[in-house]
Amino acid sequence: MKITYKTYFNDRLKEVNFHGKLTHPLYVQLTYERKTIFFKSYYFELFSKPRYFLIVPGAGSKGPELDEVIEKEKEVIDFILEKHKEDFSLEVFKKAYNYYSKDLCDVTEPGFIDYLFTFFWDKGNPHLGDLVKWGGRHVMAYNLVKDFKRTLNKPLYDELVMNAFYFAPPYLQVYGFMTQTKRWPMVVLPVHEWSRPETLAAFREYCGVYYKEMDTEELVEKVKKWQDYL
Repeated sequence: MKITYKTYFNDRLKEVNFHGKLTHPLYVQLTYERKTIFFKSYYFELFSKPRYFLIVPGAGSKGPELDEVIEKEKEVIDFILEKHKEDFSLEVFKKAYNYYSKDLCDVTEPGFIDYLFTFFWDKGNPHLGDLVKWGGRHVMAYNLVKDFKRTLNKPLYDELVMNAFYFAPPYLQVYGFMTQTKRWPMVVLPVHEWSRPETLAAFREYCGVYYKEMDTEELVEKVKKWQDYL
């Protein structure tokens, strides 16, 4: 079975702004049995989002490099080729790519932001809720919560975190776990990484240390349920 693939910048399309750099969008070309498919890079779209570009006053800025994005593409494609080496087809590959490339941090964040929006409105801080929901495109929600820990009174912060267990996606746990091994700006936890037994074991250990008051197995099940939506 001969399969070849490559990433390339699609110069048939207009250049786009990738955090201050003009570039053609990143695409993937994959060939199998003389048939070729072309598709947009998931990670190029993901890392193009404003919140992956950090500006630190007096210290400059930091965003993803294009070669880092390309490496993420290679990781997921190689994973799929290995996983489906016995039943490979272009249809199987495209379906697997759409599933295994997804970042669990990214897919759980919108629901968590909606939770924060509702939480602050319910607590009589509607403008803070509005700021989180409508003004947070350039900020990771996890980093907002880190600042909330320093600025909110402890009972309110503790309530925010505990209520999230019941009323929000498991974003806090997923993102926090991811930061144990990842560094800015490649702060993602793709499904293909989550699917590995060693990752699941490490997640259980992390939750047992940092979220002792929550049921670890219920957190694992919450993440698995989010996979079903992909």
